[in-house]
Amino acid sequence: MIFFRKDEQLENLGNGILDATWATFPNLARNQIALTWIVYDPPVPVNTGGALTPDAFWNHPVRGFTYRGVERIYPASVVKLFYLVAVNEWLEKGMSQTSQELERALRDMIVDSSNDATSLVVDILSGTTSGPELPTGPFETWKYQRNIINRYYQSLGWEEMQTINVCQKTWGDGPYGRERAFYGEMLDNRNMVTTNAIARLLHSIVGGVAVSSERSQAMMALLKRSLNPDDLPTDVEEDQVTGFLGSGLTQNAQIWSKAGWTSQVRHDAGYIELPEQRPYLLVVFTEGKAHAKSRAILPFVSKLFAEAVSSL
Repeated sequence: MIFFRKDEQLENLGNGILDATWATFPNLARNQIALTWIVYDPPVPVNTGGALTPDAFWNHPVRGFTYRGVERIYPASVVKLFYLVAVNEWLEKGMSQTSQELERALRDMIVDSSNDATSLVVDILSGTTSGPELPTGPFETWKYQRNIINRYYQSLGWEEMQTINVCQKTWGDGPYGRERAFYGEMLDNRNMVTTNAIARLLHSIVGGVAVSSERSQAMMALLKRSLNPDDLPTDVEEDQVTGFLGSGLTQNAQIWSKAGWTSQVRHDAGYIELPEQRPYLLVVFTEGKAHAKSRAILPFVSKLFAEAVSSL
């Protein structure tokens, strides 16, 4: 069963925001946007440092709105959220040992969205490494090992995780050698997730029940973004605020987020707190070359959701 309940008030607000978005960006097709929005009504069960037990947390009802939330979409760097949680699970269970290099890679993977750092994290999770193509037998073993990340998420028993694929590294130029072979001839083994799956994973982190309350808090620390313009980097083409959900918020808001972008997609997933308002979680995916370049759509959508929350 989906982890949130649909709600008429949120449906009306969400559909109104979509209509306003299409009116402002008429070239954005109906099948080029997907989103999931969760509102935390009082008493708020999230960002409490894991004060609730997992049972109490998962039994606490939340309401939400989704549009195309079950559609499988290439997640770009938002997939790094899945690797962040999985590594913490491995460390908690003693399946991996922490090290300075792993800690550095986790930070760079989330804070800076480094693909090189992600490569190390995926190697540690799966016990595989990139390299030349492999003969059939060893390659079958390699593929089975790499799919451990998918098996972990399927083992959670969450409906939202049944259709996702999160076994590929993220690339600058693309995969080579055994990694290219693993993608499949038609790239049919690419990472694919849904906005509902991302929302549930982020919901578990913010709720303090992803792996453990301590590990959830450590993950939250990595996801925290400053909205102060002075804190944003000036020497990189993209940061994870400008042109994303954080750009649609006022400076006195707080956001914990992970963005992703390529030449084909622009996505963001964030947990947001506005002063004196209900906290909420928002995942927005957009597809299409023109929209991937647009730094206007996600901030526009984010601003409208912030206004909607203020009206609740």
